[in-house]
Amino acid sequence: MDPLTMVGIALIVIVAVLVFAIIAMYNSIISLSKRVGNAWAQIDVQLKRRADLIPNLLETVKGYAKFEKSVLTEVTKARTAILSAKSPREAARGENMLAGALKSVFAVAEAYPSLKANENFIALQEELSSTENKVAFARQFYNDVVMVWNTKIAVFPSNIVASMFGMGKEREYFEVEDEAKKSVKVDFSDLDK
Repeated sequence: MDPLTMVGIALIVIVAVLVFAIIAMYNSIISLSKRVGNAWAQIDVQLKRRADLIPNLLETVKGYAKFEKSVLTEVTKARTAILSAKSPREAARGENMLAGALKSVFAVAEAYPSLKANENFIALQEELSSTENKVAFARQFYNDVVMVWNTKIAVFPSNIVASMFGMGKEREYFEVEDEAKKSVKVDFSDLDK
């Protein structure tokens, strides 16, 4: 073979390898993007599941006590924030609000031994606790997938492919504050009115 033909074949092979590499990176990025979306959907399912339990919990508590209006208002606002969240940041804000509000609900419930012993209240508490664990697991999985995504679009050469196809935007982590560090203030003065 003449040298010109060999150079032509070498160029064709190099171009073919590059095209296949770009296709493989593109498909990998698309698959990872779908995985991030699925991970977020799992969080969303658990958040909505928990939000659906809240009205039953509040009805059970209200049946035993003249419920503190500010606690009810806070729980309702937090539930609405979670259900209307469009991003991880908005969902995290709602999560933080709800965690604080639920702590207040359970603090109010402590003042009523008959409520604490009520089967509905106990079942709802257990269901909320179980759902809380599922939310934590889903959040961890989501954040792990987001870390892989953010790494993938940042490292060479996949960063070039990601930016070529407009997929170079980092995803937000779903981070919530540690509510255990915050103190709960409950005012029982409204309960006797």
